[in-house]
Amino acid sequence: METLVEQRKDTRTELTWPVSVWLPEANRFFHGRSSNISKTGAFLSVPMTMPVRAGHTVEINFPRTLELAEEKGGFARIKSGRVVRVERRNMLKDAKIGVAIQFDY
Repeated sequence: METLVEQRKDTRTELTWPVSVWLPEANRFFHGRSSNISKTGAFLSVPMTMPVRAGHTVEINFPRTLELAEEKGGFARIKSGRVVRVERRNMLKDAKIGVAIQFDY
């Protein structure tokens, strides 16, 4: 049995939204979905073929709807952050892995 210690400082909001994640080590984007998000980080579901590990720096592209893009002046919100955890268990049936990102400020 594994015990997880809660380390979150901010409340997470469940949000399933398409994302594109730039991984410099692979020199490419990987498409996934957010599972939850807070002002300091996000948990993403990405393809298990993404060669990501804790410590990697990534850029996350959160696309906007046309209405929101017109209001905000851009078609995407891009956040950079550091991978703090990669979960490869329990998601393999969907060929996905979970990636916890802590946003840069």
